[in-house]
Amino acid sequence: MMNAKKWFVFAGLMTATLLILGWSELFAQAAADGETTGVYGTWISLLPPLVAIGLALTTREVILSLFAGIWIGALFLVGFNPVDGTTQSLSLLIDALVNADHIAIIVFSLLLGGMVGVMSRSGGTQGVVDVLGKFATDRKKGQIFAWASALAIFFDDYANTLIRGNALRPMTDRLNISREKLSYIVDSTAAPLAVSAVITTWIGFEITQIQNALSGLALTTEDAELATQLMAGADNAFIIFLNSLPYLFYPILALAFVLMTILMKREFGPMLVAERRAASGNGVIREGSMPATDTTLDTLQPIKGKPKRWYNAAIPVLSVIFVALYSLYTTGAAALGPGEGGLTSIIGNANPFDALLWASFTGCAVAIALAVFQKILTLNQALESWVGGMQSMLIAVIILILAWGLGGVTQEIGTGTYLASLLQDSLPLSLLPGLVFFIAAVTAFSTGTSWGTMAILFPVVVPLSIAMGAGIGFAGGENYGILLGAISSVMAGAVFGDHCSPISDTTVLSSMSSACDLIDHVRTQLPYALVVAAVAMIVGEIPAALEFIHPAWGLLAGLVILYLILKFYGEDPEAGVSS
Repeated sequence: MMNAKKWFVFAGLMTATLLILGWSELFAQAAADGETTGVYGTWISLLPPLVAIGLALTTREVILSLFAGIWIGALFLVGFNPVDGTTQSLSLLIDALVNADHIAIIVFSLLLGGMVGVMSRSGGTQGVVDVLGKFATDRKKGQIFAWASALAIFFDDYANTLIRGNALRPMTDRLNISREKLSYIVDSTAAPLAVSAVITTWIGFEITQIQNALSGLALTTEDAELATQLMAGADNAFIIFLNSLPYLFYPILALAFVLMTILMKREFGPMLVAERRAASGNGVIREGSMPATDTTLDTLQPIKGKPKRWYNAAIPVLSVIFVALYSLYTTGAAALGPGEGGLTSIIGNANPFDALLWASFTGCAVAIALAVFQKILTLNQALESWVGGMQSMLIAVIILILAWGLGGVTQEIGTGTYLASLLQDSLPLSLLPGLVFFIAAVTAFSTGTSWGTMAILFPVVVPLSIAMGAGIGFAGGENYGILLGAISSVMAGAVFGDHCSPISDTTVLSSMSSACDLIDHVRTQLPYALVVAAVAMIVGEIPAALEFIHPAWGLLAGLVILYLILKFYGEDPEAGVSS
C-alpha cells in the first residue's frame, strides 16, 4: 500500500499532468474535434509513458502508475472525456491481451512458473542447489555461473530470461546474492546476446527490416544507378547485418560490463547498497519490496522427508531447452522460401512463440511425470504445486499486460512517430549514428519495446542515411561505416532503452523470473546501463562514424574505461562483512 507521502507525490504528478492538458491549445482543439489530430505525432504524445515511468519510479506502485499512463493516453483518443477515457483504457488492455503473440508469452510464462512450482515442491530445485554448492562455493563463482549460463540459451531473449532467472534463483539466494543483481545479470545478458549473435530468433526480423528499407527506397528513387546499388544491398542484407555487428557498442560492452562487475567484485550506486545488504545477511530482497513473483506459497515448498534429487529439476529445464531448439528448427525449416537454406535462415524464419509454448508444456509434463513416478508427489500434489507455480506469476502477468497496454496507447497517439521525426532535420552526417542511438533509446524507453522501436526507425534511418550520402556503393564505398553505424545504432539503442524502461516486457520478465521488485530492478540496473551507454557513445558511436578509429579499437577503449570506472568508483560489497 502507498503511504501518505507516496499518495501526495502521486496526486501531485497527476495534477500537474492534468494542468498541462488544460493549458495546451492542442488539447483544446482535440477535445473540440473529438480526435487525436492535435496530439498525434507531437511532443504531447510523450506524456503517457513519461507519467507512467515517473510515477512508477517515484511511488514504486507499478500497477497503478502504468494504468495512469494508459488512462492519460486514452483521454487523448476520446476527446478528454474521463468516463470514455476509462472505457477506452479497458479496451486498450483487452487489445493487448488478445494479441496472439502476447497470449503466447503469458501462457509460456505461466507454464514455466508451473514447471518451477513442481520442481520446487518435488525437491528438485533444492537438489540442484546442493549440487551446485560444491562448485559455486562463494558469491563470485555463483555470479560467474549465472553470467555464463546465458551462453547456453543464447537463441532467444524471452527463453533466456525466464529459464535462467527461475533456475538460478535458489542458488543465488543461498549464496546471498541480491535479487537485484540476479535480475541485472539475467536482463543485461539476454537481449544484448540475442541482438548480437548470428543464430537467434531476432536475426530474421532484423535482416527483413534492413532488406525492406533498402528495397523500398530502390523502388522510389529516380536515380537508376543508385536504385541498382540499393537492390544489390537489399539482396545482401545479411552481409550488411554481419558488417554492422562490430558497431554494436552498447550490447557488447553491456555483456562485458556485467562480467567485469563480477570478476572485479566492484559495485556502485543502488546496486552497491543492494549487494551490501545481501552479502551481510540482511536479505536478498529489500525490506518492504514487492517481488513480481511470490516464492513463499506453501504449495512451492519441498515436502519433508522426501529425497531432493537434482535431476528432478535439471531434466525438465534441459527438456525445455531441447524442445525449444527443435521447435525453432522445425518451424523455421517449414517457413523457408525457395532457394533459402542454412541454419541462420532456418532460425531467422522460425516461430519463437510456438517453440516456447511447446517447450514449456513439455517441461511441465516432464516435471510432473518425474515427481509422480518416483512417488515423491501424488498426482494431486503435483497438480496443486503446478497451479501454485502459475499463481506465483499473477502480479507479473498483470504488469506485463499493463505494459503492453501502454505500448499500445503510445502507438495510437504516435509517440514513436514523433521521435522518429526528430531525425528528419538536417545535421552533419558523422553525427547520424550517435543521434540514431539516442532516438532509438528514447523510443524504446517510452514504448517499452525494442522490436517496435526497430520497426519504427529502420524505415526512417536507412533511407535518411542513404539520402545524406552514407553507404554509397555499399561495401567499400563512401561512408559505408556511417551506414553500418546507423543500422547498428537502431539495434543498440533499442536494447539500451529497453534495459532502462520499467514498462519493457523483458524488464518485467527479468524481475519476474528472478522474483525481484520491478522498480528495485530498474533503479539498480539504470545507473549501470547509463554508464555503459555513455562510454559506448564517447568511444564508439561518434569516433567510428568519424572514421577516427576502427570499431574494434573503440570496443577496446570502452573496456578500459569501464574497468577504470569500476576500479576507482566501485566498491567491494563484501568489504567488512564477516564470512
